[in-house]
Amino acid sequence: MNIEKSLLSTIDKLVGTLKEEDELIEVLKRKFTKKEYKVYFARESGKSIEEIKELVHDEEERIEEIYKTACKKLNQEKIKKELID
Repeated sequence: MNIEKSLLSTIDKLVGTLKEEDELIEVLKRKFTKKEYKVYFARESGKSIEEIKELVHDEEERIEEIYKTACKKLNQEKIKKELID
């Protein structure tokens, strides 16, 4: 999975260039809850909803809600600032 590509497709407006991949992962681990992190990366990696349900032990509706929350967080200015150099 290309984290940079996933973030760029999720974030609406980004001014600047993203940090290195390992730095991006650290920022996301700090800003997301554990479940948001797992769901976001599983979904962006192309895992099926069934695989994600097994991974996080939650219902499909709740998984969708968690993913949307993670995407909203990525569009917050304070988080965007931490993702760029």
